[in-house]
Amino acid sequence: MVPGSRTFFCWQDGLSPQGNIVPINPACSSAVAQSGANSLYNWFSVLRSDGAGRTRGFIPDGQLCSGGNPNFSGYDLAHADWPRTHLTSGAQIQFRYNKWAAHPGWFYLYVTKDGWNPDRPLTWDDLEEQPFHTADHPQSVGSPGTNDAHYYWNATLPSGKSGRHIIYSVWKRSDSAETFYNCSDVVFDGGNGEVTGVGRPGPTPTVTPTVTPTVTPTVTPTGEPGACTATYRTVNSWSGGFQAEVTVSNPGSSGINGWTVKWALDSGSSINSLWNGTHTVSGSTVTAKNADWNRSIPARGSTTFGFTANGTSGSPTLTCTSP
Repeated sequence: MVPGSRTFFCWQDGLSPQGNIVPINPACSSAVAQSGANSLYNWFSVLRSDGAGRTRGFIPDGQLCSGGNPNFSGYDLAHADWPRTHLTSGAQIQFRYNKWAAHPGWFYLYVTKDGWNPDRPLTWDDLEEQPFHTADHPQSVGSPGTNDAHYYWNATLPSGKSGRHIIYSVWKRSDSAETFYNCSDVVFDGGNGEVTGVGRPGPTPTVTPTVTPTVTPTVTPTGEPGACTATYRTVNSWSGGFQAEVTVSNPGSSGINGWTVKWALDSGSSINSLWNGTHTVSGSTVTAKNADWNRSIPARGSTTFGFTANGTSGSPTLTCTSP
């Protein structure tokens, strides 16, 4: 992300070569002490599934940086040591927002008012009333689910700003009510994107999986029109959580229009976020359905969806059906 959010920079700050997260930055350490390390393994999931683009009156004062999501409450803390990006007021920069999942939508960028108080959690009255920039369905590069994939656009930074500020972003999806909220700490001091406060500077690290990924075919391809199959693999795992990917394939000789995948979660597991599809949970049964844009799969084609969850991954048995 450019400029980086609190969760993104704290993830960079704490991620060790072994894949565990032990923040060095004092603000990041305080956030993890309150919200746990899972908040950084899921740094890209500061969201509300019922957000629908709502801001003032929906997200309470003092909870803007977590989006009112209790899993990220540690990032609402007022702290002098949050990692920050150094910028020049009035300059044009390229904003980048990670595309861990491909979600079309709008990005709204706000900035704090002159004289705001950084010694207390952020409130709506601390922000300028209107966004200084709106990006309407910006272009992107890279494959979803990777560190380098991102949306990007050029924007002019607010003029007349100096010293410490927060750029507050709201990402409203156009294909669902899900909305992402993030705080990026910046300093307007004539900088050109330099970052300070990250204990392990350098290239964005890649999480080292602690469990060998497995691919478990769950339906034997029949080759018949309308049939679909689903295969599951663990992409990454950590203490208390994991990321998985499901590939939905059409082995038949004609296209399918719509698909549904079901599986049972292990006891004690729960889904945090699912992308490239929609999902519901009833008891331990998860039902994932296509998004509008990937409902059609051509003959011998495939699509994927992914999710992060608490608990352990296991090797679930999946079923796939198509109307």
